[in-house]
Amino acid sequence: MDLKQLRYFIAIAEEKSLTAAAIRLHMSQPPLSIQLKQLEQELGVKLFERSGKTLELTDKGDVLYKRALHLVNSAEEIRNEIQETEEGRKGVLAIGINTLSLSGFSEMLRSFHKKFPLVSLKIVQNDSFYLAEMIKTRAIELAFVRLPLEHRGLAYHHLMNEPFFFVTNKETHTISLEELSDIPLIVPSTEGLGIYSTILEAFSRQNLQLNKMAECSDMHTLMEMVKGGMGATIVPKSVLDVYRDKCLYSIPINDANLASSLGVIFLENHYVSTPAKNFMELIKEYYRLS
Repeated sequence: MDLKQLRYFIAIAEEKSLTAAAIRLHMSQPPLSIQLKQLEQELGVKLFERSGKTLELTDKGDVLYKRALHLVNSAEEIRNEIQETEEGRKGVLAIGINTLSLSGFSEMLRSFHKKFPLVSLKIVQNDSFYLAEMIKTRAIELAFVRLPLEHRGLAYHHLMNEPFFFVTNKETHTISLEELSDIPLIVPSTEGLGIYSTILEAFSRQNLQLNKMAECSDMHTLMEMVKGGMGATIVPKSVLDVYRDKCLYSIPINDANLASSLGVIFLENHYVSTPAKNFMELIKEYYRLS
């Protein structure tokens, strides 16, 4: 039993499918099946039971999963600590950013690159839920996310709250949430995820129905849809800072009590690379946090 076998086993346990695990590991399924059989033979136990189309851990498999996760994460931390040089002036910094975008993000990246030009940057854009999953699998180290978000196992630093604005291609001077319930909206997220839930809850609190005509998590596409008259939208203020357009009108929403919470997440109680620590210090300076 070696670390490679344990990584394969962890992927199967988390994906609950040999096919999905093989895709995640960038390998074909037959060699992965062989590795699993060899691991079970070596340990002399059955690690998975088939339940319909999915693979479920046996009680012995569950014990191995918890131990394997700890071992693989520890090995990764040791490797990172050994490879890190010159107090974070070299290395790789992988950062995630929520699909709603963030004003000032490119400015922070430029400042970091100017100070640490030898650190290679990897920027990933996705919904907050998927960024959290990428943090847990070590695909990225830090992520800018928006609440609500289930963040067990993750450390969360709150940065700011910002209001939502109504955006349309028609000149408008004032609007309430009740008036918005009659307007077809393009929601800047997908059902079941953070921002979608925040908007839906605001309507529910006033016993109003959300008149959803589309969902779109790509902000450039969303703004183009609004600009073309397909519908209107509701977005946090920072999105407007990034995607301002003279053909679009944006106004605050009266009596909505609708705000977006922005923060940074990273893996709790685990090693944080020096480049990541340095970037966190830059974030604190930018948002004037103590």
